[in-house]
Amino acid sequence: MNGVLGGFATLVAVIAVGWITARARVLGHGAAGVLSRLSYFVATPALLLLTLADADPAVLLSTTLVATAGSAVLCALLYVVPARWRWKLRAGHLATGALASSYVNAGNLGVAIAVYVLGDASFVAPVLLFQVLVMAPIGLTVMAASRDSGDDAPSRTRLLTQPLRTPLVIGCALGLALAAADWTPPIPVLRPLELLADLAVPAALLAYGASLHGAPRPGSGNTAGQVWLAVVLKTVVQPALAYTLGRWVVHLDDTSLLAVTIASALPTAQNVFVYATSYDRATELARDAILLSTVLSVPVLAGVALALG
Repeated sequence: MNGVLGGFATLVAVIAVGWITARARVLGHGAAGVLSRLSYFVATPALLLLTLADADPAVLLSTTLVATAGSAVLCALLYVVPARWRWKLRAGHLATGALASSYVNAGNLGVAIAVYVLGDASFVAPVLLFQVLVMAPIGLTVMAASRDSGDDAPSRTRLLTQPLRTPLVIGCALGLALAAADWTPPIPVLRPLELLADLAVPAALLAYGASLHGAPRPGSGNTAGQVWLAVVLKTVVQPALAYTLGRWVVHLDDTSLLAVTIASALPTAQNVFVYATSYDRATELARDAILLSTVLSVPVLAGVALALG
């Protein structure tokens, strides 16, 4: 329980600093957008490159992935189908909502909670790699293609080459290439990359905190239904699906079952806000879903840890 609260306290502290800087106008107007783009286009690709350079892609084939990936894909679909039917949302906005419903905060909060609750950070590796290698490229491709073409059908060439022009995908590809070659960059190359990578999470959290200043009450207004659909899917449905798949489909042991349920109960990642801001797609939805899922996931995570731990 202390691990859950400790991980959240760290996030809240940095987000609060972002809110304070926006309120004091330290960074000027538009700081949230600048920080988001800095994280998305510069720092996060460096972080992913270094992370995947040391990772074993074989973890994607572990049985735990059936539960974590399956629950994520199902929640994304459970958002897209009713959102398209009820609100007639277009592709870019559907992509943001789908990610808000299924893309967990595995990178920073997930690692912290895995260490505190499970005693091993490697438990979040499958979901982290699945999100980075599969979910993010698909979501970003849809966002970018819809932005480039005004939500009309993009050309086949632009659609097929969009991943090659996405910073996160480029960082992932370079990291996997380094892992496959079993090669470590020389120190003069590695140190600048490490400095840039260290900026990714703080910049994303500061950007998110700055965006909260002056924002309306979360989960209200015209997008309230979309926000609450994403939040319920993320905080309640996804961990329930992960538990169901883990226990009755792939028959995980108790420790692995706890790990996949905890991982799926994590709140929406700040990366979703960064992605939405970078492509100007449903940023309010992403912002509100992150805030509400972060608050509501605390009792869910604590309950899962107590029930299955």
